[in-house]
Amino acid sequence: MTLKLVIGNKNYSSWSLRPWLALKAFDIPFEEATVSLGAADFKEQVRAHSPAGRVPVLLDGPAVVWESIAILEHLAERFPGKAIWPADPVARAHARSLATEMHGGFGALRSVAPMNLWRPIEARTLPEAALKDVRALERRWSEARARFGQGDGQAGPFLYGAFSGADAMYAPVATRIRTYGIEVGPLALAYVEAIHAHPAFVEWKNLALTESEVLPEDEVDWPVVKRV
Repeated sequence: MTLKLVIGNKNYSSWSLRPWLALKAFDIPFEEATVSLGAADFKEQVRAHSPAGRVPVLLDGPAVVWESIAILEHLAERFPGKAIWPADPVARAHARSLATEMHGGFGALRSVAPMNLWRPIEARTLPEAALKDVRALERRWSEARARFGQGDGQAGPFLYGAFSGADAMYAPVATRIRTYGIEVGPLALAYVEAIHAHPAFVEWKNLALTESEVLPEDEVDWPVVKRV
């Protein structure tokens, strides 16, 4: 039975990016349906699939899964051979903790630097609370890379060596660091570049750049809309 993922606009919907990226990265076939984030009846359209009225939503036969972290866990159970989480139990526990922290944390940074893939790279002054989030991100990434970067014996550029569910969760904030010209150290910068170079992310971004709908609340330069 084919999976179906309900998502929002690719340019802006950071929540939608996460499970879409995981599905693509792990070569799991799926169909997608897009509900415009700017639609007047957005919640009503999404509630036709999920009681939460938010994207993303994964439809897997009778199973309805919402919230990006829950979708990743469902995929890990559904496709155990896909290595969505690290095989080593200690690394896996760390990856799940890190992913869950991203799901509910770093709100100061996310609120002032929304995901916007068509905005040119241009530095923006951030408040101190957002800068604290950036430093915390660097610490988390450094620890993951130092402890688990060999990825079960195989080195790789992602948090646990090979691409994992944790990287899917952190991909949107990696785009924010690039888009807003946020200064980070060499390790964090290399990680941001690795996310942007992943074929699944490249595909998402190319599709995002074809979109035309503008959401003023996610355009920090509003009323100017800057596009690459």
